Amino acid sequence: MKQSQRGEFYGQTNKTIHLDGITLTDTVYTHDKVDWHYHENAYFTFILEGNVIEGNKKEIYNCSAGSLLFHNWQEPHYNIKPKGFTRGFHIEIEKKWFDDLEFDANNLEGSINIANSDLKFLMYKIFRETKMDDTTSPLSIQTLLLESLAKMLIDKQTKANIKPTWVSEINMILNEQFTDALTLDYLSKTVNIHPVHLSRDFSKYFHSSFGEYIRKLKVEKSLRLISQKKLSLTTIALDCGFADQSHFTRCFKEINGINPSEYRKILFS
Repeated sequence: MKQSQRGEFYGQTNKTIHLDGITLTDTVYTHDKVDWHYHENAYFTFILEGNVIEGNKKEIYNCSAGSLLFHNWQEPHYNIKPKGFTRGFHIEIEKKWFDDLEFDANNLEGSINIANSDLKFLMYKIFRETKMDDTTSPLSIQTLLLESLAKMLIDKQTKANIKPTWVSEINMILNEQFTDALTLDYLSKTVNIHPVHLSRDFSKYFHSSFGEYIRKLKVEKSLRLISQKKLSLTTIALDCGFADQSHFTRCFKEINGINPSEYRKILFS
């Protein structure tokens, strides 16, 4: 089985940034299929545009724009690229980097398909930093990366704890229906829990209020759609459940620090 070396990904690399123990690459995937292989170092794959299918020993992931995967070192997997343009952003982390910072990455074994919106927003911020090219970017990238890894460990610990059944049920409903005009009455009746109990305990498990969580889901979807040049920002706003483009812009900037049109320029610069 082939081992990919540091900074080696299958396609046309637009840009590579080497920091101390971290390698970041922006790559256009050009291979229809890449057979079983593994990488020398642990790394994130963040799909910026298009689609790719990735399989490992346990699961197969259908990844569209906005999908985020983490592979620990020497984790075997394969890739299949459907027709069309696909672009990925990779953050490769050497074991020495973990060791120097005394960060225990042993709990991040295998391959992980990351659904946490906050982690994806952090990946977008890291990608944005690669476009800045100023003296503060290396420090910013390192701190954002550490924040991402710490959140992953917290997520793993949280999943290991026993949670009420309504938590997974409400999460599924919100992820499937976040563009609808949801009400507390509807949600509480659907998961069979008193609305006072639901309101009180929601933030305990989701670390945000109902409104904040739903807005994050809407903005996350918008980040996936922004990569489609043919879609106007107004269309994206409505498709994601925002009342209008102005509301979309306010929510987007609150979460990402820049407005949607600025982000689109960065993505294609």
